[in-house]
Amino acid sequence: MFSLNVPVPGSVARVAADLQPVLVDAGVERFRDRHSLVVKRFEEEESLPRLRERLRTALRKEPAFEARVTGVDTFEDPPRGPGPVVYLTVDSPGLVALHGRLVDRFGAIAGLEGDGYTPHVTLGRGGVFDSDTLADLSGRVDPVTWTVSELAVYDSRYRETVSRLSLPA
Repeated sequence: MFSLNVPVPGSVARVAADLQPVLVDAGVERFRDRHSLVVKRFEEEESLPRLRERLRTALRKEPAFEARVTGVDTFEDPPRGPGPVVYLTVDSPGLVALHGRLVDRFGAIAGLEGDGYTPHVTLGRGGVFDSDTLADLSGRVDPVTWTVSELAVYDSRYRETVSRLSLPA
């Protein structure tokens, strides 16, 4: 399966690393070794060259946009895999709009995309998070804002980025 992702800047990765000791105390059992921000998933078996060309066409007039990490939240009962999933919240109207246009063009994956899409950077899985713990974690997050001017195609079979696509400035 391929996904189209926003590359996460080092400043966001540092926020995630700084939170890890607190997350361990909260009982998080599995951590992400690489952080990503998924824009759109592609589950149908499609060749990379064909998908890359379809994405180039779809993204040709898409402008760069801002994204901002603002806090911490959880998916208590995620549509895939064990929960809860603890994540950095991402505020980005440009990202949400791009996601919507890509879903219109390529279709949505039920439970993950379309109206159910929540931009986020996964930190880990497991643990116990009440409102006080989430407030404490969010209070430790200094907001990070960056300009998204490039997207990456990720291949989950090989666990690597296989292509990059620039967005016009």
